[in-house]
This record gives sequence, C-alpha cells and structure tokens, in this order.
Amino acid sequence: MWFVFAVLSAVFAAATSILAKIGIEGVNSNLATAIRTVVVVLMAWGIVFITNTQGGVTEISKRSWIFLTLSGLATGASWLCYFKALQMGEASKVVTVDKFSIVLTLIMAAVFLHEQFTVKTIIGSILITVGTFVMIL
Repeated sequence: MWFVFAVLSAVFAAATSILAKIGIEGVNSNLATAIRTVVVVLMAWGIVFITNTQGGVTEISKRSWIFLTLSGLATGASWLCYFKALQMGEASKVVTVDKFSIVLTLIMAAVFLHEQFTVKTIIGSILITVGTFVMIL
C-alpha cells in the first residue's frame, strides 16, 4: 500500500510544480509560498479532524515535537527556495534539481539513520546524479 501512496505523492508533486509555475506569475515567491502553506495547513488539519485523530496531539513525545518542528522548518526553507527557483527558472529544470534530494536523502539516511547503501542504491544515485546534470545542461 505504501507504493500506491508514493505514486500518488509523485503525481501530486508533479501537479504542484506545474500549477505553482502558472500561479506564481506576477506574485512574490515568498507570498506565494505563504498562501500555499496556509492551504496545506488547512487541508492537513481538516484531514486530522475528519479522521478524528486530533486527540493524539497530547501523546506526542518531546523528542517527536522537536524533530517534527525541525522537519517543518526544513520544509518551509525548501518551499521558499523552491518557489523562488520556480519563479526564476524553467519548471522542468527546477524540478530536476529539486529531485536530486533523493540522492541527498540516501546519503543522510546512511549517515544519520544508519541505513545501508546497496549496489542498487549506489548505481541509482550515480544515475540520478548524472541524469540531473544532463537535464539541466
């Protein structure tokens, strides 16, 4: 089931890039990010209330709060940079560089989460890296 959600995530991410590129025209990138963020917050909390899971807030550990907050800050920084890049560059190139985050995630997962590199992940990382440079040149 995780794969279905991952594919849907990819589809929605692709739609996000195209819709954002069209919508950001003539709009300050920081303002556009703020508008997008409000929509995401409303949608996320709406789903929390629809699924009646809001009671779990009190059960979240201090450690989880810290790391979820840091993740939120990283997401915000990513979105601000992404929208600025999208405003300035071609969507196809911006998205290509943005998806290089896959390789960075693999490296960080190995360093911080002690996930193992396999021959497949090394080959895949090399191909993504080469592909990123081929796409943007």
